[in-house]
Amino acid sequence: MAKTRELCKDIRDKIVDLHKAGMGYRTIGKQLGEKATTVGAIIRKWKKFKMTVNHPRSGAPCKISPCGASMIMRKVRDQPRTTRQDLVNDLKRAGTTVSKKTISNTLRRHGLKSCSARKVPLLKPAHVQARLKFANDHLDDPKEEWEKVMWSDETKIELFGLNSTRRVWRKKKDVYIPKNTIPTVKHGGGNIILWGCFSAKGTG
Repeated sequence: MAKTRELCKDIRDKIVDLHKAGMGYRTIGKQLGEKATTVGAIIRKWKKFKMTVNHPRSGAPCKISPCGASMIMRKVRDQPRTTRQDLVNDLKRAGTTVSKKTISNTLRRHGLKSCSARKVPLLKPAHVQARLKFANDHLDDPKEEWEKVMWSDETKIELFGLNSTRRVWRKKKDVYIPKNTIPTVKHGGGNIILWGCFSAKGTG
């Protein structure tokens, strides 16, 4: 992204002198070949600080341009499991060289944190609809009916791919959005089967 051209001090001082002489922003802009908005900004700064030079900037300038930040935010929103190294490589191909630490800082400024992906059951849309229908069908059941129910399940969990922690970039409230989770299935590779049950009277 091209940097905004800064006016030299002589031009800034000339703008202020013409303003003192009673000229309007547009007239000054036409005479000096500058935009009226630029003229207005310089005059407002002069009125506030009584100077036309720029104040010293605090800290080092951001290495990632707004365009670059938008690019990596789009990538992370679409693919939350994207690694910092992936983003470093993407920016390098676009002509910007940064460190993984810079990537982390940029994502955090936009409200994202690196979190462990939650492990959730692998549910097809039909499963989701069936569970929702069950909940709606029994929404108004009296407490006495639920006291007669015993819930049970058994499971042998094996993750797709490596059985290891995966990290995702997400906001705190987006913990259970599907693309921020790791689906698990009840077959293959496990060394132990777990079974449990519970009811209104306790666990079994």
